[in-house]
Amino acid sequence: MDSFSTLIRTASHEQHVAAETSTFMSGLLGGRLGVAAYARYTEQLWFVYEALERGTGLLVADPVAGPFIRPELLRLAALERDLAHLRGSGWRATLSALPATREYADRVRACAERWPGGYVAHHYTRYLGDLSGGQIIRDRAEKTWGFARKGDGVRFYVFEGVSNPAAFKRSYRELLDAIHVDDLEKQRIVSECKRAFALNTAVFRALGEEFPLTA
Repeated sequence: MDSFSTLIRTASHEQHVAAETSTFMSGLLGGRLGVAAYARYTEQLWFVYEALERGTGLLVADPVAGPFIRPELLRLAALERDLAHLRGSGWRATLSALPATREYADRVRACAERWPGGYVAHHYTRYLGDLSGGQIIRDRAEKTWGFARKGDGVRFYVFEGVSNPAAFKRSYRELLDAIHVDDLEKQRIVSECKRAFALNTAVFRALGEEFPLTA
């Protein structure tokens, strides 16, 4: 029988591919969108991570979600530094969430407040994605818009507390395999992972409408 971490990875594979190959993300990675599109995307991430990280203090002691709360993963401070670089010191005054982003952040916040297993699903889809595909975004952003390597503008993608990402991802998957929930709850968590990818893809779709690719 497959491990829980394998089950999650395979069950959400289709949604994962859909998110990665969205028109917006393809345009961003292909250098066909300007830095304004990258800045707007970074802005949307702030709302999602604000929802993901504001409630961590309450979840640390939770038997299900607690083991996943790792300070070396937290991204909000890095995001805020990137936004100050991209938008200027007054970035908070112009911050605005797309409706799709609002829906995504609201779902993450609801799970953080009421459903630890669901929170783990969102935690997994975000942070393991940042440690993997996020590194491709950082590399392209540095080359396309001239950000300093691992510097302001791309700090969100730099995990200074994770010296060995491959080993970290292995240990994270071990945490998933040891999660203290029954089989029915595992199925619910897998379903929430799929929902997380769908919510993420909806944000990409909305960004794609705001920044259409010119032929």
